[in-house]
Amino acid sequence: MSPRKLTFGVACSLDHFIARADHSVDWLLWDDEVGAISGDFWKTIDTVVMGRKTYEVAVAKGTPVYPGVRNIVFSRTLREPMHRDVELVSGEAAGFVRNLKGEEGKGICVMGGGELARSLFQADLIDEFGLNIHPVLLGSGIPLFHEMRRQIDLDLIECKRLKNGCVYLLYRVGRER
Repeated sequence: MSPRKLTFGVACSLDHFIARADHSVDWLLWDDEVGAISGDFWKTIDTVVMGRKTYEVAVAKGTPVYPGVRNIVFSRTLREPMHRDVELVSGEAAGFVRNLKGEEGKGICVMGGGELARSLFQADLIDEFGLNIHPVLLGSGIPLFHEMRRQIDLDLIECKRLKNGCVYLLYRVGRER
């Protein structure tokens, strides 16, 4: 049995913000082409992991759970999930995800925020990084990347210009050399 693939997927502005400071994402461009890419990806996963902040934004936008997949939220402050189909984990994310990757199943998606992704990158757990870069400069907001202790090398798998002006990139994460 080979480990499950862990993919960090995110949309960002050209200046690498994933949301405005108020967590709004009104600048995101969604169309049929993006929907098809997303739909193809969702067929390859059965689990979504996210941090508390991403989860709270999803709940506020009316998406308390992603249907058809296991939903796991990491939080040290939430005591109860906001939906019965969400598994709340208060422990260390990297160890939990390492065990999760060893279980039977399809791929796992790290949804949204950069803080959880940083801890998983640093623990050498993320296998692929999908990025949808939008043609907008927000100037400020919530950054995609947070300071890391080491360099993460990436190998380009796919680069696609979308009709809406976005650029979709998919990278394989290179392992520490």
